Amino acid sequence: MRKSDRSFYSWLMTNRNSLAADEIQQFANNAFLDASFPKQSSDFDELSKYLEENASYLMSMTTFDDAWTTYNAER
Repeated sequence: MRKSDRSFYSWLMTNRNSLAADEIQQFANNAFLDASFPKQSSDFDELSKYLEENASYLMSMTTFDDAWTTYNAER
């Protein structure tokens, strides 16, 4: 799989950390446990809507925005 083809979830999983030192790592750890997370999506609107409506583990959408910015920079 080319880097540009990687879904947001796939990228996010590279940030998992058992110590969860920062907010993106905590987000990754919690998304891993979320069986309904849209794992194949790379669409900002779809992911944002899902997180706003379903992800009580995400304390702030700013964390998603920061993760999305990094994800796009690495694509």
